[in-house]
Amino acid sequence: MAREQSLANLLRDVRACRICEACLKDGVRPVLQAHQDARVLIAGQAPGRRVHESGVPFDDPSGERLRAWMGVDKPTFYDEAKIAILPMGFCYPGTGESGDLPPRPECAEAWRDALLNRMPAVKLTLVIGQYAMKWHLAPPRSESLTNIVRAWKDYRPACLPLPHPSPRNNRWLKTNPWFESDVIPYVRRRVRQLVR
Repeated sequence: MAREQSLANLLRDVRACRICEACLKDGVRPVLQAHQDARVLIAGQAPGRRVHESGVPFDDPSGERLRAWMGVDKPTFYDEAKIAILPMGFCYPGTGESGDLPPRPECAEAWRDALLNRMPAVKLTLVIGQYAMKWHLAPPRSESLTNIVRAWKDYRPACLPLPHPSPRNNRWLKTNPWFESDVIPYVRRRVRQLVR
């Protein structure tokens, strides 16, 4: 009970966070979900504009694809006691020349370790995108996202590196058909084992 209260207090503080307020043109709105009993953790990048507006993690086409990859429905996906969602940056970072800006680094520095330490039941971390991979997998700097994802078997059973499920990655998925034929069936089996 003390651990749960401690996580509840931490989540309250995270949701009230204003560390990056001066840097975020669209304002702060931390978006995450966590629970001490969650067995699957989704470690993503940062909320996009649509998620920033709704306040619901992966409430966009990326979320639809991610749920399909995982083989879960929305009620399961949003059951915080089953699935935690901790992006590297909890607030929408804004838009740059070629899409959304990177997650603000202050967020992970301030909150990530404390949150992860309060989720002892996590058995699988789905590591989405290069910023999450750098934090959770510490690959060599020269390693491409494709090569990291291709080496997915090296990281299991605790972690699975995934490309971002954004529609912007349709081309990547088309040129890397092994991802859907080899990795996705394993993702679905592993998630099913953990969130029954």
